[in-house]
Amino acid sequence: MKIEKLAEANLERLIRKSYGDEAALESRVAEILGRVRLEGDEALFRLTMELDGVDLRQSGLKVREEEIEEACASVSGEFLTALRVAKRNITRFHERQKRVSWFEPEEDGSILGQLIRPLRRVGIYVPGGTAAYPSSVLMNALPALVAGVQEVVMVSPPRPDGSLLPEVLAAAGEAGVREIYKVGGAQAVAALAYGTATVAPVEKITGPGNIYVTLAKKQVFGQVDIDMLAGPSEILILADESARERELAADLLSQAEHDRLASAILVSPDRTLLEETVREVERQLSTLPRAEIARCAWENHGAAIWVRDLAEGMDLANRIAPEHFELVVKDPQQWLGRVRNAGAVFLGRFSPEPVGDYLAGPNHILPTGGTARFYSPLNVDTFTKKTSVIQYSEQALARDAEHIVRLARTEGLEAHARAVEVRGHEAGKGEPEEGRGDARGTSGYQRMRREKPRSGEEGPAHG
Repeated sequence: MKIEKLAEANLERLIRKSYGDEAALESRVAEILGRVRLEGDEALFRLTMELDGVDLRQSGLKVREEEIEEACASVSGEFLTALRVAKRNITRFHERQKRVSWFEPEEDGSILGQLIRPLRRVGIYVPGGTAAYPSSVLMNALPALVAGVQEVVMVSPPRPDGSLLPEVLAAAGEAGVREIYKVGGAQAVAALAYGTATVAPVEKITGPGNIYVTLAKKQVFGQVDIDMLAGPSEILILADESARERELAADLLSQAEHDRLASAILVSPDRTLLEETVREVERQLSTLPRAEIARCAWENHGAAIWVRDLAEGMDLANRIAPEHFELVVKDPQQWLGRVRNAGAVFLGRFSPEPVGDYLAGPNHILPTGGTARFYSPLNVDTFTKKTSVIQYSEQALARDAEHIVRLARTEGLEAHARAVEVRGHEAGKGEPEEGRGDARGTSGYQRMRREKPRSGEEGPAHG
């Protein structure tokens, strides 16, 4: 790999990934969604056999409780300990994100506020394929449970024998997820969105997956909510002369091994560091179990970019808006305030990206493909909804009526205006005259306030 200057770097190649003929993929996904919507469970059985070679009629679509118990018993004690430490940290971090409903009384007797309520039922997608992700079970499920979601439903692609990886089921057991289905891909998203005889529909779908999962989430949005459109994993490291090439190479490969489309980018004003790290990547690739995947990602979507100084490197990072952003510099906190766009930031050489993937506590389901410019990581708010509360007093309505009426009539919505003006009659202050007020611009509500009828008299006739 050559060392590129910033002006020569093809940023579009680094940010946008090509999946081939995306129109054809969209069409195929739409076909799968349509089949599941029409045929329900039968489509899930057929599609899983066609696409995964797994007969769900034999293995069962839904995971049985005893399968979860057997999985928990079969994994090592060391794994369970690590899982429980991760669970504790993830739960503790997300509990700090909880927000409560609030109500603010005004001096005029009005009350404004916001109800914050958890979603009732959500679906979490846990990827399978070339790797298994028990950590993603925790990252999806625990924020939902902290938010107060009553029903968390998990889907994940089955292995060839029709089972799920024991570590994935053990993670679900530890997280308290008991409704699990052995189905993946676009068909799993369809089942969650539309429901089948076996799978009840959900209100939101979260979690990353392959391109079929991502496009399916995109197409069912509106029927249900989704968290984000996640793509291949990314890491961008901004490093200075204090960094160590062995550590940088390991961090770059930690993301390159995820997927052939993953991005691993090193940016530095130290050209010698760039050259030594590129050589170190080659050395580490020779012993990496997933070397074929990592090499493909590194050669096609990796980069080593030379910049004039750290300030230029920071500007580049904000333009790329990486999923994972490592600041491996002498004083990383000095630069934190200049970070505008990143899914997660890792400060210093003792905060490698896998710390965030597994144990630190912040969520590892992060925006990709430059969407950190406007998306946030998965969090407790992802699983809540907010309802505005408005209780106006008679005094407040009298004060604001003129402005409301004027805005309504400016928009040509006469019924809106009258819905405010008629309250004068309901409050015993007379009825508004029809129309827009007199020639001097006095509103009907103003006249009501000025012409309050005496006791025993009726107000002005309603035209």
